Amino acid sequence: MQHVELEIYRVWDRSVRWFHWINVLSVLALLGTGLVIYNAKTLGIAGDAKILMKELHVWSGYVFALNLGWRIMQAFRGSHFTRWRAMSPFSRNYLSELGAYLRSLRSAEPRQYLGHNPLGRLMVLLLFVLLITQAITGLVLAGTDIYYPPLGSWIAQWVAPAGVDPSSLIAGDKSMVDALAWDEMRAFRKPFISLHEPIFFVLLGAIVLHVAGVVIAELKERSGLVSAMITGDKTLTKPPVDLPEQSND
Repeated sequence: MQHVELEIYRVWDRSVRWFHWINVLSVLALLGTGLVIYNAKTLGIAGDAKILMKELHVWSGYVFALNLGWRIMQAFRGSHFTRWRAMSPFSRNYLSELGAYLRSLRSAEPRQYLGHNPLGRLMVLLLFVLLITQAITGLVLAGTDIYYPPLGSWIAQWVAPAGVDPSSLIAGDKSMVDALAWDEMRAFRKPFISLHEPIFFVLLGAIVLHVAGVVIAELKERSGLVSAMITGDKTLTKPPVDLPEQSND
């Protein structure tokens, strides 16, 4: 029986691992509360109960957005494999590497990577686009729905009639708002909700695809892909394709 020598590489630093799991939990919370809000009529949820679900959704969104913002900053100043150049599919030789990786998947010895493999880079790009879009549109909707920051104060001032303190407006209660201003605000809101809702379901599908891709890569590459997001280390059976020139961390 042939002996296979294993090599352990430090790949993901602590900040990236924290980001990943906070992102998982906050996205699950957003998906759960979002589905309840989306199906509120079917579930018989209205009034204060629906407002409560929106508040939970928004607070989960704040955690999600702050965590995502931190990860975007790390993509400019973090460790090697957390930076844009190591995880985006826009490098000069990306297409040739993608072809080589796909061909290797059909063999018994697929190419191994410390960072994301070429298919993983495509998924990273897709997820970042979807997550950033959801964060931006969600923050706008937090103001138009329940007067929460960052735009809630401005929205309340917009729809409050003369003589009414904007801070006294109650989410879900249209009896204290100016009807014309309310219609204008809802027209402003429309493109954001028209983007936020369908991308919610696209993101749900992308997450399923992402999990499936991780499972397949784990089985094919045998590189400890899942455990690496817990320990930070990958254990490879051969030299990785993307080993940095001057360091293996």
